[in-house]
Amino acid sequence: MRKISVLSALLLTACVTINIYFPAAAAEKAADEIIKDIQGITPQKTEPKASLPDWQVSMYQLIDAAINVVVSPVQAAEADLNIDSAEIRRLRATMESRFPSLQPLYAAGFIGIQADGLLAVRDAASVPLKDRNQVNKLVAAENADRQSLYQAIANANGHPDWAAQIKSTFAARWVSNAQSGWWYQSSGSWKQK
Repeated sequence: MRKISVLSALLLTACVTINIYFPAAAAEKAADEIIKDIQGITPQKTEPKASLPDWQVSMYQLIDAAINVVVSPVQAAEADLNIDSAEIRRLRATMESRFPSLQPLYAAGFIGIQADGLLAVRDAASVPLKDRNQVNKLVAAENADRQSLYQAIANANGHPDWAAQIKSTFAARWVSNAQSGWWYQSSGSWKQK
């Protein structure tokens, strides 16, 4: 009986559990990159900081090497989200080419970003009658591409089940990256950024 309990204890300690979690921070970073690319926003360049004198850099490198001899460096792999596949590139290009048509609609307040990150015509009556059909088509095409993009990102990362989490992450990032004057939905009501 004692052998069985010792064997059981060894087997229990030998079990390894690997949790595959949704990389939320990586998803936010990917969403920002994609949204800024679609909207044609270039990242602001920062001024390079003053560098340390060569002797100080050498001293820090020696200290680092000495510490690494005593304590072996261990680094966790940073969570990463793959946003590069043929389908993702195609969807991004389509959305980027559509954005110049959407931008004046955002600015005029005809369309806004819903809480789920999809677009909506805020007040159809405010859209000129001759433009309503075109606005509805643009919104429908954009929403279809956004849904496809979220699923494509989930598929590219081998987790089709992440599509809802990716959509949720993008929803927040679409609002965060919205330009001043654009409308978005929050708590069921429309607000202007």
